[in-house]
Amino acid sequence: MTKPILDVVHLHKDYQTKSKTALFGKPKNVRVLNDISFELFEGETLSIVGESGCGKTTLGRCIVKGISASSGEVIYHTEEEERVDFLKLKGKEAKKLRRDIQMIFQDPYSSLSPRMSVYDIISEPLVANFKLKKSEIDDKVADIAEKTGLNTSYLKRYPHAFSGGQRQRIAIARALITQPRLIVCDEAVSALDVSIQAQIINLLKDLQEQFRITYIFISHDLSIVQNISDRVAVMHLGRIVELASTDALFGSPKHPYTEALMSAVPQPDPERQKSRIILEGEVPNPANPPSGCHFHPRCVYRTDKCVQQAPELREIGDRHYAACHYAEELNLRGVQDESASIG
Repeated sequence: MTKPILDVVHLHKDYQTKSKTALFGKPKNVRVLNDISFELFEGETLSIVGESGCGKTTLGRCIVKGISASSGEVIYHTEEEERVDFLKLKGKEAKKLRRDIQMIFQDPYSSLSPRMSVYDIISEPLVANFKLKKSEIDDKVADIAEKTGLNTSYLKRYPHAFSGGQRQRIAIARALITQPRLIVCDEAVSALDVSIQAQIINLLKDLQEQFRITYIFISHDLSIVQNISDRVAVMHLGRIVELASTDALFGSPKHPYTEALMSAVPQPDPERQKSRIILEGEVPNPANPPSGCHFHPRCVYRTDKCVQQAPELREIGDRHYAACHYAEELNLRGVQDESASIG
């Protein structure tokens, strides 16, 4: 492992909602992120996966301070090796560090202003953060456009003139223009066609190698995650339930929820039979989560202990973490292992 670039420590995010049935109902606390902690290393790609509503996007936006976390810390390690809690910074201090932490959003059709030209979209972060001459800005915009596969002759055009893949290249160029060290990619390819997805993924990997960028890659597409990630964190109902290297997670998952996700990964071999794990029951309501392990209502391995006691995320192997009471005992199936049985 290289040196750390980010430490997320006991991060929580709560929302308050009012009862729909009571006219004067008291606000109810809904915990969307529940005690999220992990370490991110320089130059790696950490993917965050899980079903819709698990808190993936909320986590990404809390990290970049797009929304305010309720509690916890996001410790950023600067190039001078200082430890700074990004969430506590305000004003000029926050603005200075925000150059190092950028975000690429899911929908390239709504994340780009239709009233700004491509040149203005890409150059805006430079104008806001640096005092540069017009010629210097022109050179930087042309350089990053070339590196992201954009035709520099199209910089005066507007977003409506481009396809989804080209728009996402514009969004990537905008994120890269300040030379950030960390980029949060929130479903950055999910709105694109499959062939275009491959192009954008390859572009992100080339840029990472060229600029030594660190990615947090949020996605629900496990095939893409397997291709781009160094490590993967699996989220369920606002918690990380498993965190491991990509090979370890896909080859030998240690949490039943991860096993169910792995069973949904499509196989390229049509001759190979794959047994799909269908989770029974409904997704738990974060406003009224189950007791004990939040996954136990849909888990076939549950016991009374699972119902009564919530498992902690703990290390069960070489940097392999899982939040399951029986992680060491269960022999769960990964993507490559279709013949495994329950131990």
